[in-house]
Amino acid sequence: MEPARPEAIAQAAARVDAASGSIYHTVVSFKERPYWMDTTSIPAGDPASRLPDSVDVAVIGGGITGLSAALALARRGAKVAVLEAETFGWGASSRNGGMVLTGLKKGPETLIARYGLETARRLYAASLASIDCVEKLVNEEGIACDFARTGHLEVAVKPKHFEGFMRSAEVIAREFNHTLRIVPKKELGEEIGSSLYHGGMVDEASAGVNPARYVAGLRQATARAGAMLFDRTRVEAIESRGPVSQISTSRGTLAAQAVFVATSGYTGAATLALHRRIIPIGSYIIATQPLAGDLARAVSPRDRMIYDSKNFLHYFRLTPDRRMLFGGRAAFFPETANTIRESATILRQAMSQVYPVLREAEVEYAWGGTLDFAFDVMPHAGQIDGLYYALGYAGHGVAMATYLGARMAEVISGDRHANPFDGLPFPTAPLGLYNGRPWFLPFAAAWYKFLDWAT
Repeated sequence: MEPARPEAIAQAAARVDAASGSIYHTVVSFKERPYWMDTTSIPAGDPASRLPDSVDVAVIGGGITGLSAALALARRGAKVAVLEAETFGWGASSRNGGMVLTGLKKGPETLIARYGLETARRLYAASLASIDCVEKLVNEEGIACDFARTGHLEVAVKPKHFEGFMRSAEVIAREFNHTLRIVPKKELGEEIGSSLYHGGMVDEASAGVNPARYVAGLRQATARAGAMLFDRTRVEAIESRGPVSQISTSRGTLAAQAVFVATSGYTGAATLALHRRIIPIGSYIIATQPLAGDLARAVSPRDRMIYDSKNFLHYFRLTPDRRMLFGGRAAFFPETANTIRESATILRQAMSQVYPVLREAEVEYAWGGTLDFAFDVMPHAGQIDGLYYALGYAGHGVAMATYLGARMAEVISGDRHANPFDGLPFPTAPLGLYNGRPWFLPFAAAWYKFLDWAT
């Protein structure tokens, strides 16, 4: 596959519409699947295998959270069955941008104001530990997934956002003992080949990964540890019978001493208490054909994981084979063929605004996935209605899902102090106006776009 040539792209960039100042492309032809899935294969389960009559722990969801928990439980000698409705890693676990990020969706000032300093420190420390957790697992299990601590760069869309970066970096250094580097606008060219932004903030602790290869390696490690893995096994109902739960699935029934729910943005009516607390939000990504080496170095000199400071944000990075992967909340609704096509065009235009030199770079892949947002935009882990759970990652799932899956395995095994998110309030919608169907997403999208304009 021939990479895009910088001279051809430069010539295309010069053909800018003088009236609008931009070129608008409709993405016509692309592969409607995650680019990452063309770099590996995730083994399927045996469709003829029968469920056991009973297990110590039933894990619902075969993504990063569920596999991480099952691996940790199996290592401790538990009899574990993972029940996945689709195929392993089918959801956001293998569809994301492969960004292994420190921090939480809410900034340090908000964390301190909402939870108090001691709890805020514990939560932020968990976000740092989550990166170490992924790295340790990759090394221990020999997972070839292009894990690299390249760091992340947050870029300021407005000057006042950059002022906010400076305040946040000061608070994080003083209260959380973690150092971020502020990059003024005049030095930003050393980090990103775009003049669109007003400064940046770098965290060297963050990393990049190929998420599909990571899930494939995690699945193999979980099987080696002795966990039983069942895909194409949709959980339809869970009935509590004293200390045992009876789980009805599309493959049959089984009994479990404990149930761990790890369904994230695909949480459904079988776990109604969680269904009412999680909003499924669509996120979409395009990936170009491989760029020439000098062009790739020009757009991302340090190979950072990059995202901007908007609510309706964009995130982007180079893949190991030098594709520009560019994602964002182009549509809040979960993915369909229509939303993927529409989002591909929207993201193509946004990428061209960030990187005018990529106006003619061909988009080869476009896909969507569903993120899990709680109403307070925080991760949550604990126990509700007798079910253990971890979810609500809001786009920080690669690291936090790995970490909380492992921590909740410790909780299930008897260490009730292992969960740093224990005790956090887990809100439902005001006035009970949400039953799991996100009717309000168009209004939320309009509100966040307004905030991006006004703040």
